[in-house]
Amino acid sequence: MAQRRYYRVAEHVFSIEAPEEMLVQLTSYEPFRIWDKPHEVRFDLTIGISPLAVEDREHVFTDVSDDDMPRIEVYRVKQNWLFCIAMSKEGPVCSRLLTTADFRQAWLEIDTQYASFAINNAAMLLYAFSTAHLSTLEMHAAVAVRKGKGYLFLGKSGTGKSTHAQQWMKAFDDAWLLNDDNPILRLYQDDGVNRLVVYGSPWSGKTPCYKNLSVEVGAIVKLSQAPHNEARRLKLPEAYAYMLSSASGLKVVPEVMDSLYLTISRLIQSTPVFALECLPDTDAAQVCWTAVTNVN
Repeated sequence: MAQRRYYRVAEHVFSIEAPEEMLVQLTSYEPFRIWDKPHEVRFDLTIGISPLAVEDREHVFTDVSDDDMPRIEVYRVKQNWLFCIAMSKEGPVCSRLLTTADFRQAWLEIDTQYASFAINNAAMLLYAFSTAHLSTLEMHAAVAVRKGKGYLFLGKSGTGKSTHAQQWMKAFDDAWLLNDDNPILRLYQDDGVNRLVVYGSPWSGKTPCYKNLSVEVGAIVKLSQAPHNEARRLKLPEAYAYMLSSASGLKVVPEVMDSLYLTISRLIQSTPVFALECLPDTDAAQVCWTAVTNVN
């Protein structure tokens, strides 16, 4: 029998309705579960195995940004959106997500053997697109926390984000991991002053790290592999480009992308962004810490 459960991530609430045998697989969502129905829900996702009634779909584009990332085929269905998702660049489609134009209501058709993968990817897409106008960014990053501040490590898959975060755990006894793959950033304004906060999420890649916690951001660091450890602060155009490439968005929806552009433009004005060329060692963590805590 289907049930609907509610979750709060970075202060945004969403719901998932699915058969009980699917919901019990969503263990990473439990730290974010809320038990009372809220007044406002960002999106509702309904899951089933029956084929979606989709006619006259128009292909818009296919996202195959990284070889080890899911392939996402995007279609227009009248005023709605259809996402056909495969586990790999060449793999077969294992789920289809139909959403309203504003991403507030969605229906997911899945192959039960890929239930967790399909639900996670659908929820991540809906979350990113439905919260973009609320100064919210779903990032592809790892986050280490030290002395009450969060430090985001950006980079393409395979760059070493997780490895560098682990080097912080080894180098500093008081460092800990908030999220290893998909943290959430929210930009707030307090009396006209920007305040950037990073939140944990139910989505953390290969490392099980699902913490319903948040801290203010100390700095953002773009990683690249090198035979040495060296950090430098990025100028605004470079910082903007790296932030945009690491934030989840839908290129063909101007409203979503305009919101991302605005949020990123605002946050880099007050949050330092660095580039770190590094080795996979604890000295890299020391060099990074020195750079991010000596901001002029």
